[in-house]
Amino acid sequence: MNLLEVNKICKTYGKGEAAVHALKNVSFSVPKGEYVAVVGESGSGKSTLLNMIGALDVPTSGKVLIDGRDTFSMTESRLTVFRRRNIGFIFQAFNLIPEINVEQNIMFPVLLDHQKPDRKYLEELLSILNLKDRRTHLPGELSGGQQQRVAIGRALLTRPALILADEPTGNLDSQNSSEVIALLKKSSRKYEQTIIMITHNRSIAQTADRVLQVSDGVLTDLGRCGE
Repeated sequence: MNLLEVNKICKTYGKGEAAVHALKNVSFSVPKGEYVAVVGESGSGKSTLLNMIGALDVPTSGKVLIDGRDTFSMTESRLTVFRRRNIGFIFQAFNLIPEINVEQNIMFPVLLDHQKPDRKYLEELLSILNLKDRRTHLPGELSGGQQQRVAIGRALLTRPALILADEPTGNLDSQNSSEVIALLKKSSRKYEQTIIMITHNRSIAQTADRVLQVSDGVLTDLGRCGE
């Protein structure tokens, strides 16, 4: 079963001669548990595509179905809850809250949803992410790699079906980049989560199950890695 269905998505900014066609009739599907990399030059439309999948922006036309549900048919309030419960976001800039510690940052989406965190799962994540001895530290007291691991923990704690990662290794050195990619692959396998990751790095893209390329708003499926 496909967890994600992107059907004929178009996105145009502006009108007339000033119109910019950021996405042009993009369609693809991703089965549950697949780890997909999206590559493309700056300005190619790949970040716009990720925003459409995550329902952070609205397409000019087309549909996005997550687990069979049409995200753009929902009211804004329903979409906010759906997004919080079903999609985990990992950003290049980490987007951690500087005033609260590691454990609180990881739990934040759950608390925002007025739910109680699964303490056993939280401890498991802290162990996997090698953050147990940093749980009471503030983000400013962590290295870049540690901050990105906190961001991954935050994305995983709600057990979302879909994880969207926008250049998750963009601010990291090669060793930390390798560790972050390994963690993403492990979560995809262990928790059967579907991952869509944007990256400029072709070697990192080759760690995915499948690679998609966006060029001038047009998507091409480059197929499964190793084939």
